[in-house]
Amino acid sequence: MTAEALPLTGCPCVSDPTSGLPQPRGSTSRRGLLRGAALVGATTMFGSTAVTLGRLPGAAAEIASVAVSPASSVLVVLSLRGAADGLSLVVPHADPAYYLSRPTIAVPSAALLAKDASFGLHPALAPLLPMWESGQLAAVHATGMAVPNRSHFAAMEELEDAAPGSSSRVGWLNRLIGDDAVASTVQGLAVGSGLPMSLIGTEAAMSFRSLETAVLAGGDKRYDPRGSRARSLKTQWAQSSTPMGAGVRNALGALVDLGPAKAQADRATSFPPSSLGQALSSVSRTLRGEIGVSVVTVDAGSWDMHTEMGTVAAGAMTSSAADLATCIAAFFADLGPVADKVTLVTISEFGRRVQENANRGLDHGWGNVMFVAGAGVKGGSYYGRWPGLRNTLDADLAVTTDYRSVLAEIVAARTGASTATVFPGFTREKVGVMVGQ
Repeated sequence: MTAEALPLTGCPCVSDPTSGLPQPRGSTSRRGLLRGAALVGATTMFGSTAVTLGRLPGAAAEIASVAVSPASSVLVVLSLRGAADGLSLVVPHADPAYYLSRPTIAVPSAALLAKDASFGLHPALAPLLPMWESGQLAAVHATGMAVPNRSHFAAMEELEDAAPGSSSRVGWLNRLIGDDAVASTVQGLAVGSGLPMSLIGTEAAMSFRSLETAVLAGGDKRYDPRGSRARSLKTQWAQSSTPMGAGVRNALGALVDLGPAKAQADRATSFPPSSLGQALSSVSRTLRGEIGVSVVTVDAGSWDMHTEMGTVAAGAMTSSAADLATCIAAFFADLGPVADKVTLVTISEFGRRVQENANRGLDHGWGNVMFVAGAGVKGGSYYGRWPGLRNTLDADLAVTTDYRSVLAEIVAARTGASTATVFPGFTREKVGVMVGQ
C-alpha cells in the first residue's frame, strides 16, 4: 500500500478576460496567495492542469516556506451524509403527530435526555449531555433549504453552494476563506474522501484521509527518498514565463511542513474506531498543531435509513447517533485549550418524512435539525420556530429557519467575515444560538 496523496483544489489564478487563460493573482507576499497550498500532499489545479504538491523530503531547504499564522477561530462543519432524521435526534415529544406517525420507531418520551416542554435528545446522544448542560451545545430545529429537494446529490450540492440561482460553481466555505477578515495561513481543510462542494472554488483548499499518511503524491520516502519529484517540479517550471509557470513556482514557494501538526500527540485510541472517530482525531491533532487551519469539513457516516431504523434499544439510528455523540465529545476533549476557539456545526442535505414507511424506516423529507457546539454557542437550549407535524403519508417537517441563517450567524459571530459575501443575495434572520447575535 502506498502513502496517501492529498488533493488540493482551487486555482491561485484568475482568468484573463480576453484569453481565458489563468493569470497569477498578485505577488507572493499577498496573504491570500494560494491559501491552503501551504499544506502537505496537495494537487493544485491551474486551469485544467493538476500540479501535485506535498511534503518535500530532502528538498525542504530548496523551497521557501511561508510563516504560519495560527487561526483566531476555527469552524468545523460536520456533514451527516445521507439525510439524517432530525425528528429522531431531537424529538418533538409534545407534538402528538410524532407518536401517531411512528408506531414502531418513535423514541419514547420517558427515554429522552435534556427534555423541556417541547423537545428532548435521543438517549444515544448521552455522551454530549455534559456539553449541553455546560452551555456548549445547542440545537436548531426545523432548518433546511427554502425549497424541498429530495435528491441526495442535487440537494447536497445546492446546500453546499448556498447561492441559489448562481451560475458560479463556488462553495460557501470557499467564499468564506476568500474573505480577508479570515486571516490565517492554511485555512481550508477537508478530512475524509475528498473536497466537498462547499470548499470548491477559486480559493485553494486541502484534503486528506489521515494526517499521519499525508505525503506528496509519489513522494513517499520509500519510493522517492531523495525528494526527486519535488526537485523535478521546481526545475521543470523554474524558467517558464507562462502563467502556468508562475503559478507552479508560487505554489511550491507556499509550501510548509505539517511537522507542527504531526508533532502533536496521536491520541487516536481515545476516539471511536469508526471512520468519523478517526477523522476527528486527525482534525484535532491538526488543530492542536496551530498551523493556520480555520475551516474544516468532515463527513459522518451514512444516514439514509429507508428500512429497519430500529429502536432505542438497538438499530441503525441508535448506533449512528451514539457514534456521532461519542466522536464529538472525544473531539472537544482532545482539543485541550484549542477548544476555546473551535465551533462545530452539523448539517444534512434534508430530513426524513414524518410518517414511518412499511419497512420501519423513513423516506426523504425536508426540514431537519442542526447542532451547534463549542466556542461562542449559547447552549443548553433548543432554537427555531416549531411548525407542527401532520400524520399523513406525504407530510414533512416544514422549514421555518433557513439553514443559511444558522451558518451566517456562526460566521458573523466567530470570523468577522462578510455574510453578504459568503451567502450572496441572502438576508439572514436572527436565530440567537450564538453569543452576541
